[in-house]
Amino acid sequence: MKNIVGLKDLRQNMGKYSQKVARGESFIVFKQSKPLFKISPINEEKWEEIIDFTKIKKGGVDINEVLSRL
Repeated sequence: MKNIVGLKDLRQNMGKYSQKVARGESFIVFKQSKPLFKISPINEEKWEEIIDFTKIKKGGVDINEVLSRL
């Protein structure tokens, strides 16, 4: 099957797979012949932007800083 990828291959070629997902492809990730998880594009219709942290600070805001203020 074309859309099965090993965990090691995914780690070593993350850029390649992220580009494919951005183009609409999905992948099932396996480790030792067992499925671990599925990578698929975000459904834009169901995605809601709450806040863009890059507008607060160039490069975004560290997650620990955000969590410390909650």
